[in-house]
Parts: sequence; C-alpha cells; structure tokens
Amino acid sequence: MADIQRLLRIMARLRDPEGGCPWDLEQDFASISPYTIEEAYEVDEAIASGDPEALRDELGDLLFQVVFQARIAEEKGLFAFDGVVEAIAEKLVRRHPHVFASGGTPESTRAQLANWEDIKAAERAAAGKGDGPPDPFEGIPRHLPALARSAKIEGRAAQSGASFATEPAAERAVINRGVTALERGDDQAAHAAGEALRAMVRLARDAGVDLEQALREADDREIARVRAVRSAEEAHQETDSAIR
Repeated sequence: MADIQRLLRIMARLRDPEGGCPWDLEQDFASISPYTIEEAYEVDEAIASGDPEALRDELGDLLFQVVFQARIAEEKGLFAFDGVVEAIAEKLVRRHPHVFASGGTPESTRAQLANWEDIKAAERAAAGKGDGPPDPFEGIPRHLPALARSAKIEGRAAQSGASFATEPAAERAVINRGVTALERGDDQAAHAAGEALRAMVRLARDAGVDLEQALREADDREIARVRAVRSAEEAHQETDSAIR
C-alpha cells in the first residue's frame, strides 16, 4: 500500500514558507473550498464514465483536497490530518454498533437508519447541541445543488412527520402558477418559480425519480442535440463549398 505519509510530506513542502509553492502558500480554507467541491463533482463524473483509471485519479485529487485543508488547519493549531482520520474512524465505529459492538447483530436497513438518527441525536446532545427538539434539517449543506438540497429537505420533513401528503392536482396548480408568473415577468416570478420547482421535487420524490439526475441527463441530451445540429450545418457548408 502506498504510504500516505509521502503525500503529507509533499503537502508540507508545498506549504513551506522557505521554498514552497507561492500559489499553495496563498491559499486558506475559503479559497480552497471551491476546488474541493469541484473535485467531488469530478469524482462523480468519473464514476458515471465507467473509467476506473479516471476514478482513481479523481479520488486522488479529492484526497489531496482533504490533505490540503488538514495542513492549513495544522498550521493554525486547530487539528492535523491524523485527527481527521481518527475522528472519522471513531464516528464509523460509533454509528455502526450492529457491526462493531460486542454481540452486535445485523439489522434491517430501516432499523439501522432509525438507530443512526438516534446516535446522531445523542452526539448532538453530548456536544451541547441537544437543547430542545432536534432540528431535522441539521447537517444539510446550504451549498448543495439546489434540487438535491430540496430533495433532502423534503425527505427530512417526511421523516419528521411535518410534511403533508402530496396531492398531484395541488402540486400541478403550484407549477402552473410558477409558469404563469414567469410568463408575466411580475415581481413574484422568482418566488412562484421556486415554489413550482419544490412542487416538482415533491412529485419526483413520490415517483422515485432523482430530479437532479433527471435534469443532468436532460442537459446531456440538449448538448448532444446542439452538437448534432452544428455538425450537420458544418457538413452542409462543406458540401456546398465542394460543389462550388
């Protein structure tokens, strides 16, 4: 197995004030964050491509982002890479008692997920975040892609018992209001469009459709269509030139 220490040494060299990389030395948590997000998306794209070498390389790029952020934290006296590894190892053991606890037995997925939420609630209480009822939306990153975040919010709302049953006719009316507001271009267009998108998210959830993936695939089809049109136009122009 490759030595993770080599990667840590390379990172330390890049951040060395004496002879390190000027660009790497200028970075901080905030400036690196967009690259971390981008690398996560590139991992997703490599998975979709089915290319194992591309996946290996992109996972390496993502790992480098973890090492980079941990190095910055270490320089600030906050934590080091070893602390990151130890924290996730402890969390995985703690949240899988059916695997690691003495006498643990495999559970159904439903029971496991319920137990997972109970463990997270206990963790929040231990960290001083357990005052009052638990927030069902805690841990949902605000910077998730909007459709993915909305789907996660709807799922959490349903789990908490605070969501209403989806009525297709009512959702259709919300969508139609959004379309009408956009056509008029009135000052409520953005609000109505947002509610229309959320209605689509709820309908997609009930239908078992991943709306984020559905839109991604629709975008890919549009790209392919435009490219085909452009190719046909270029071929037609070349034919005309040859005839002349």
